[in-house]
Amino acid sequence: MAETPARRVLFYGVTGSGKTTAASRFAEISGLPLHLVDELTWLPRWVEVPDEEQRRRVEAICASDEWILDTAYGRWLDVPLKRVELIVGLDYPRLVSLGRLIRRSLMRIIDKKPVCNGNFETWANLVSSDSIIRWHFSSFSRKRSRMRSWSDEPGGSVVLLFRRPRDLDRWLHDQSRTVSNEGFPKG
Repeated sequence: MAETPARRVLFYGVTGSGKTTAASRFAEISGLPLHLVDELTWLPRWVEVPDEEQRRRVEAICASDEWILDTAYGRWLDVPLKRVELIVGLDYPRLVSLGRLIRRSLMRIIDKKPVCNGNFETWANLVSSDSIIRWHFSSFSRKRSRMRSWSDEPGGSVVLLFRRPRDLDRWLHDQSRTVSNEGFPKG
């Protein structure tokens, strides 16, 4: 039986696992429209978009036939899960994702490149009570459990769980070969 192209794709993983980078690479390969969740949920000066508006924005995206989301927040996770065809789970060990998160945060503080909507990471953000590093620790187990339960769910969406970055890299490489040979990546 031939595989059908995945046209609605969710990248999911713990904070710092590399979801945005992986989703961006997949968008380049597939040509599917990429939607960066931080851009949808944060206004300038780190003002969070109200939950109802976040949900409305994500519902509008997920109503379309083609999309890639680089993550999904728990308060509206049900929206993409209703329509997703492929979930790419980055289920890396804590040291991998935490190391990436710390390096990324430090580089963003040093080079002062905007993160989203003109926002910047700062030393104050890094050590605050709602620090992204603290969020990594508080959400790690929950996100990992979600990915693993989706993977074990019979009859659900296709779930690819990657336990090592090199396995994801290999899959993305295979997807790019599939595109050059057949014109579209497979789930």
